[in-house]
Amino acid sequence: ILDTISGGAYEESGRKWSAKDIGIKERACAWMQHGFMSVDTKLGAGRAFLRSLYEQYAEWGVDFVKHDCVFGDDLDINEISFVSEVLKQLDRPILYSLSPGTSVTPAMAEDVSGLVNMYRITGDDWDSWGDVIAHFDVTRDFSTASMIGAMGLLGKSWPDLDMLPLGWLTDPGSNEGPHRRSNLNPDEQRTQMTLWSMAKSPLMFGGDVRKLDETTYNLITNPTLLEINSFSSNNMEFPYITSMMDSKSRDDILAWLSTRSLTSVEISDPHVLGLTSCMNSKAIGWSINQASDQDPEKICWKEKLGSKHQAPLCLYKRGSLLPLDERMTYKQQYQGKLHLTATDRMDSCLSASSNQKLTSKEFKRGALLPCRWDTNQMWELNFNGTLVNSYSGLCATVNDVEAKVSSGGTRSWIATGRRGEIYIAFFNLSPAKTVISAKISDLAKVLPSKNLKGTSCKCKEVWSGKEIAVTDQTISMAAEIHGSALFVLNCD
Repeated sequence: ILDTISGGAYEESGRKWSAKDIGIKERACAWMQHGFMSVDTKLGAGRAFLRSLYEQYAEWGVDFVKHDCVFGDDLDINEISFVSEVLKQLDRPILYSLSPGTSVTPAMAEDVSGLVNMYRITGDDWDSWGDVIAHFDVTRDFSTASMIGAMGLLGKSWPDLDMLPLGWLTDPGSNEGPHRRSNLNPDEQRTQMTLWSMAKSPLMFGGDVRKLDETTYNLITNPTLLEINSFSSNNMEFPYITSMMDSKSRDDILAWLSTRSLTSVEISDPHVLGLTSCMNSKAIGWSINQASDQDPEKICWKEKLGSKHQAPLCLYKRGSLLPLDERMTYKQQYQGKLHLTATDRMDSCLSASSNQKLTSKEFKRGALLPCRWDTNQMWELNFNGTLVNSYSGLCATVNDVEAKVSSGGTRSWIATGRRGEIYIAFFNLSPAKTVISAKISDLAKVLPSKNLKGTSCKCKEVWSGKEIAVTDQTISMAAEIHGSALFVLNCD
């Protein structure tokens, strides 16, 4: 390890220190165990290592660093804090970003927002509609908590919704191809870009810029979206909208939602498996079902979910993955720890943090991965009915699938511009064309500084380029399936 103060090898307690001395081996990154592990910042050698690393980045002229596997499930506030202090002392600014961000809450973000410039609040975002729709609730929660544009490292900090998977892409985990166009259709792409801009997320393009088509280029350089993303204020979800579905009946839509949702759940029960704090009352509800000769012992979620005729979600105990000699060595350390699997996939175990990066949709439902001996697949059933993971310290919980599909329908966001204009976005998350409306008088409920009573407003919709008539002090437009409308209002 380099001691940048002396210019030689770092020495302490009469010996020279190496990298193998400062890694916290039990905090290896779950999805890249041989590439990442936490650094012990309690050691002088650990601090010297991090200092030498970031001073080297500055010498190379690096402008941006994404620090992975220290946030969300893998939160390491000590390492984040020390790196932030090192960056403050450099002779050049470096933007400091945290990732990946699964299980992040506004309360957790408050602990790091002042130390960094941006931090991921979702899993990896790819080009599926499920990934796009999963960002609406989390962005609402962070705007409500006033985390957008909070104080940060040498400036402000921003909740990061991850990359924009637009244009020419590969599949997740495939760096060399085959390549393909984004699976999001034009309406879905506009919806994603509009939400990211209204929520003031850092805009990170995830496609191949060497093959940037004109449509994608025009979307990511849209001047109104960039103006909103850079200079708007008072950004928040706007709840005062009404909607009326067009062309499809309620039964048709519910049938579509049920089919779409159930096919995205790996466990063959109509439930969604997730993670939460073990202090949350929603984590309590697991118990052991006694085994019979034909039925192996299992741990089941006993809470009533939806219909009383639904069977509970159960996870089956799996035998130890350790060889006999290693079982004896680690007997005390892993006493009572379980590997859990689904009925029809005995070779796949429940993980609290994936060995690959999770998309938002995958994290929402949990992940069944090939069984391995690592702590993210080890669980312990407590007497109070919680099922805690050995790696993350989070607890498993179960929700009815109907709760998952209820996040559809229509949503809206609002913001104010630096020249006094008002931006309002309508989002149609449903599988039917929908007319969405908002009253001018309701805008003042979330923008109290705006005197909108009796005002005359001119309105332009960005995507169509049309001037929109404000009839009876109401803005109204039909939004396509998964589409959006973005209005710029100038009111006298």
